[in-house]
Amino acid sequence: MGLGIRDSGFGAHATRGPHPQSGQIPNPKSRIPLLNAILDKDVAARAGWTILDLARAFLSGGARFLQVRAKHASSAWLLDASSAVVALGQAVGATVVVNDRADIARLSRAHGVHLGQQDLDPASARAIVGCDALVGLSTHTLKQVDAATSQPVSYLAIGPVFGTATKATGHAAIGLDLVSRAAARARERGLPVVAIGGITLDTAADVIGAGASSVAVISDLVSTGDPEARVHAYLDRLSQVSDV
Repeated sequence: MGLGIRDSGFGAHATRGPHPQSGQIPNPKSRIPLLNAILDKDVAARAGWTILDLARAFLSGGARFLQVRAKHASSAWLLDASSAVVALGQAVGATVVVNDRADIARLSRAHGVHLGQQDLDPASARAIVGCDALVGLSTHTLKQVDAATSQPVSYLAIGPVFGTATKATGHAAIGLDLVSRAAARARERGLPVVAIGGITLDTAADVIGAGASSVAVISDLVSTGDPEARVHAYLDRLSQVSDV
């Protein structure tokens, strides 16, 4: 079922050129926000929120890096939702990426796509979204981190840092030590690292302190029933971490 809000005029970006050669990293030193607020359709629904209302709450709380994720939604629904979130984000200068779907990212005029290990490879995804778009890649081991740093990605994610019930990842919690080691290896290529998995307000600062550039949070942002205030609390807590 669509949202009835698709509009080809949403969030116009500059025309994107062909994807770079393998190994070229576009804008590798661009800074990403400390909080990656993930808009997961299923998590939002269980908490009594629509994707758009939750996006508004996140943005009102100060989030400026959103990821739209809907693993089981139709392509039409995801395009409508992503386009609407891009429009909301554009009004406040927020970055929006779409999980898994490079085609939807391009059509919705999102800023990029976030890929998993079983999705399109980064070079193929970049052929769709363009050389100026963000392409993130999830990793779970140091071997995957090393492989990611030679691909045309803008940032890499590492996790799950802690145990999480949000989704079955098939991977054990990696802990802060692996976050530190992954961040060190990525830093050699100028790549920021987004840590994800079981992160809460109480642990987020420790994750940034371990070397992550950003924390991706899903369930904990809706855990109190006031996601706007929760996002604000995260940003306040993370802003106190030194050397970020």
